[in-house]
Amino acid sequence: MTAPARDGGSQESGYEPDPNRWRALWVTLVAGFMSLLDVSIVAVALPTIQQELHASAAQVQWVVSGYALSFALALVSAGRLGDALDRRRIFLIALSGFVLFSAACGAAPSITLLVVARLAQGLAAGFMAPQNSALIQQMFRGAERGRAFGFFGATVGISSAVGPLAGGLILALADGPDGWRWIFYVNVPIGVLAVLLGRRLLPRTPRSGRGHVDVPGVVLLGLGVLALMYPLVQAEAGGLTGLWWLFPVGVLLLLCFARRQHRLLARGTQPLLDPRLFTTVRGYAVGAGVGTLYFIGFSGIWLVFALFYQHGLGYSPLRSALAVTPFAVGSACAAAVSGRLVDRLGRLLTVGGLAGVIAGLGGTALLLRFAPVDIAPWLTAPALFVGGLGGGCVISPNITMTLRDVPVRMAGAAGGALQTGQRLGAAVGTAALPGLFYLTLSHRGDDYRGALFLALGAGIVGMAASLALAAFDWRRDRRARERHRSCPDDVANSPVHARQS
Repeated sequence: MTAPARDGGSQESGYEPDPNRWRALWVTLVAGFMSLLDVSIVAVALPTIQQELHASAAQVQWVVSGYALSFALALVSAGRLGDALDRRRIFLIALSGFVLFSAACGAAPSITLLVVARLAQGLAAGFMAPQNSALIQQMFRGAERGRAFGFFGATVGISSAVGPLAGGLILALADGPDGWRWIFYVNVPIGVLAVLLGRRLLPRTPRSGRGHVDVPGVVLLGLGVLALMYPLVQAEAGGLTGLWWLFPVGVLLLLCFARRQHRLLARGTQPLLDPRLFTTVRGYAVGAGVGTLYFIGFSGIWLVFALFYQHGLGYSPLRSALAVTPFAVGSACAAAVSGRLVDRLGRLLTVGGLAGVIAGLGGTALLLRFAPVDIAPWLTAPALFVGGLGGGCVISPNITMTLRDVPVRMAGAAGGALQTGQRLGAAVGTAALPGLFYLTLSHRGDDYRGALFLALGAGIVGMAASLALAAFDWRRDRRARERHRSCPDDVANSPVHARQS
């Protein structure tokens, strides 16, 4: 099987532009923004939730980690379910569930019920997320698909960056012991409106593109992801030491899953996750790796910042959020234009973005470690802004390059697999970075600045690994283009010769 055409499938038969496609896109983007915002928006409210619900550190960590766990468990299976049945139907059911469980989170009278509601909310978000990218694959072709993925990627990047600021603003406006509940209640009116508009605007999946769902594959993949993530979400309660044996179990289950997918493909049966995504779809394997490594370093820094500013410096949730706002501003500015540059610069844009994030966060770590404590947060604003500019050039372009050449019949599973990698990376980051922060405090007393420095340094290591992979891919493409110029007949059929630098 050769690589798909560069336009991501513009030659696919039976395609007619949907007149509502751009309005439908905004419905999916709003829903996706809510589900991804809920990963980071809770970070600034954790100290308040812990105090108001009389929860332990391990219990309150489940408010974040439980959401990420159930989110990741659903992604690939939900994506394939949308491909096999109807993406519109799965999207609307999942969005309705997300709204319902958001209200349940806001009304939860105890930490136990809040965690249960968050698990259900994450499951609904996991069913909704892969339909977003799959609907883009279905509704758009050619240059329009690139633009649509640019908007989608910008939504992912901005939602991750502005979560702490949004949480801080909500806590400031909804002052009082129950102010944190509005972090969840705010999803309800927006979600209800999105459901109503989605019923009118979203297209159904063509019956010619549907198929069956590999149920044993769903079980193997779900158990494998659960085995890998559960020790991470239990990190505060000693999960990394007491449950370490689940890691090899998870790897074994995922190997069994991969073997089953190859066997199904050899028999001519549609697998849950088509192995050809990683071997023949241009840019998919590298893009998935870059995204996973980036989220390992990126996701945990917001919780570390919240802990440092609120516990270490005594900031309010709003002031804590405002301290990292320059990153969100830079990310929003860069994401708005990076989608237009990805066709011209390709992987080089991701390389430059990752270098910018590393430089910005590295400068921030040094300033908060060594500058006078009363002015250090002010001095970090330019460095965080540079980091945000870099971040805006990572997530959006990487999603665009990873998914734009995926055939529509694989769209849901491909989007789910990509986001599963990102959620796994996020789970590692949100467990490892705060864990290192707390570990440093336990050994150094109240050295919050030293703890922040080490935690941010660990995050930068993950981003540096992502940069190394992106740079390798860029140089490989560059060499392929040079060979093409010197001997075009030898590489004319190469699946990578047409990629951008």
